Amino acid sequence: MQVSFWKEYKEYYKRLTMLGLPVLVTQLGIIVVSFADTMMVGHYGTDELAAAAFVNSLFVVVTVMQIGFASGLTPLVGALFGRGETHRAGRMLRAGLEVNILVSASFTLIMGILYFFLDRFGQPVELLPLIRKYYLIILASLLPMAVFNSFQQTCNGITDTRTPMWFILGANVLNIVGNYALIYGHWGMPEAGLAGAGFSTLTARIVAALGIAIYFIYRRTYRPYREGFAAAGQRGSLHREVWATSYPVMIQSGVECSLWTFGAIVCGWYGKIQLAAYQVVTTISQLGFMIYMSFSTALSILVANFTGREAWLSVRHVTIAGLHLILALATLSSIVFLIFGHTLIASFTPDIAVEASAAGLILPLVVYQYMDAVQLTYCNAIRGTSHVQPLLWIALGCYVGIGAPVLLWFAGSFTAANMGIYWSFCIALGAAALLLSSFFYRIVGKEERGVYAKTKN
Repeated sequence: MQVSFWKEYKEYYKRLTMLGLPVLVTQLGIIVVSFADTMMVGHYGTDELAAAAFVNSLFVVVTVMQIGFASGLTPLVGALFGRGETHRAGRMLRAGLEVNILVSASFTLIMGILYFFLDRFGQPVELLPLIRKYYLIILASLLPMAVFNSFQQTCNGITDTRTPMWFILGANVLNIVGNYALIYGHWGMPEAGLAGAGFSTLTARIVAALGIAIYFIYRRTYRPYREGFAAAGQRGSLHREVWATSYPVMIQSGVECSLWTFGAIVCGWYGKIQLAAYQVVTTISQLGFMIYMSFSTALSILVANFTGREAWLSVRHVTIAGLHLILALATLSSIVFLIFGHTLIASFTPDIAVEASAAGLILPLVVYQYMDAVQLTYCNAIRGTSHVQPLLWIALGCYVGIGAPVLLWFAGSFTAANMGIYWSFCIALGAAALLLSSFFYRIVGKEERGVYAKTKN
């Protein structure tokens, strides 16, 4: 029985690992930068750490929505790649890039308007000067991020996950070096504090966007796709196809992420210590989330390729294999949090009060890893099938309908508001995991019956 099980899934484990490892390296690089940002800012000052927590919690929603929108390209390009339609895949990239830039410009405008209302969020008054300056710098980085995301998701769709890896790792190194120089004023640079961290992030995102675009233009491997990218002709139908596939994923990603932003805002109501502790543990939590995301991204790519060939049994098997791998990673992350959690927290801040507050969040952090792992698996498998419309309604129901009220209830019920907020995440993610898994198997069952009917006729 065990041998049969291994034979059934080992090929899928292998393919997921080959695709997922470059993405994993990329995500680990992002984690290193996030850790470095938080550590450097945290050691510079608690006020700066709390201000960064608030601004990052606002922009993480927009950032995740932009990534979610761009990820709509992955199943579209992946299905074309599976059928060998390289010219159309290039045209799809061009259409996707244009729509992504337009969406990013809209987000920039919205967040620019929000800037004038930052004093209405109930944050500590002494943080507002730091918040405002950092906010404007991060705002300027949204457009270059959209350009990079479009090329990255296209590379993923054609199973080239290594190219984005190298550009992101290079940008990460640049970001860390820039942090060191600009936050503290090393190497003749001015001591800019939190604003220095913002300028470093902006520079890294611009360099990454330019680098991957130039690579696409000149790399011989991409010549078949460049021809489609440069081809003349109307792309209105492709624009609509990109929008129809991408906007539900964008909204689903944003709604999910907004629950964590709402958590940061509520923490701010209870003081900068709870807000700073929330930022530290949320940064640590990326160690789990980003690792799961790497293999769930690989899963989405393979599901898209199999969907293009209508190989629905393979869609089932690769999703189950992905769930096995991601749950194993969730266990590994949980062990790290339990054993090294206090050490990790102490490395972010010298403030004893922040350390004590953050330590209480370790247990709920461990518990929600498993719910997060399951919902990420099935969410990305559904994205790979391009049946993405219900993702929006599941996200609204679980994160707004359930998550937000439970968050407010738990924040007022627990001894520490941030601890109640973290336990509320377990409830919201658990509900999402149940609904997403159920919906995925309904999709596959329906498609299998359709293929069977066509074969029979």
